[in-house]
Amino acid sequence: MIVLHGYQYSVYLRIVRMVLVEKGVPYSRVEVNPFASDMPKEYLNLHPFRRVPTLIHDDYVLYETQAITRYIDEAFAGPSLQPVHARQRARMTQIISIIDAYGYLPMVRQVFSQRVFGPRIGRVADEAQLRAGIEGSSRVLSALESIVALDGPVAGGGDWSLADFHLAPMMAYLTAAPEGESAIAERAKLAAWWDVIRERASLRDTDPGFPDGERAIEQA
Repeated sequence: MIVLHGYQYSVYLRIVRMVLVEKGVPYSRVEVNPFASDMPKEYLNLHPFRRVPTLIHDDYVLYETQAITRYIDEAFAGPSLQPVHARQRARMTQIISIIDAYGYLPMVRQVFSQRVFGPRIGRVADEAQLRAGIEGSSRVLSALESIVALDGPVAGGGDWSLADFHLAPMMAYLTAAPEGESAIAERAKLAAWWDVIRERASLRDTDPGFPDGERAIEQA
């Protein structure tokens, strides 16, 4: 019933996959590389902006990760992944928005790409980009540290929410770099959260691994 189109190394694909695992929803996957010059016309008919992921549920087509994860949570049985209380629900949305607007570029496209991903495919790190990424990531992590819950799920309360599963794939890539791992260790609340969620089955089971010599892949 569910077909998920996306790129293996995309943090946004992994976010959706984590939510599907958390909800216990089976799915099949179609690999789509958004950086390929010859992207299939069939996919462009689904997503005119050449991004991933895209979800197809029967005859219903949906793109944009936040829309997809909310749909999965609301359309299928399983544990609710959105807080009931207004303040925690707003905090969940705020955390997701911070990650998308300010976190993805420095954490993934700069720190992870320059320090970890690039060297694995034979690229020399751009030190200026790396420094910018470290600075930007630090600003984002400090902002998150100031608003996340003291312990447990980042939006507060006793239940894991979409905010946790949106943040975790970004954090997995950031902490693959020594600079990112150190930055998390310096922030007690985020470090405690990361120690718990990094062992969660949905994160482990969706680990995309790293490419080995695939120069055609430019970014995660």
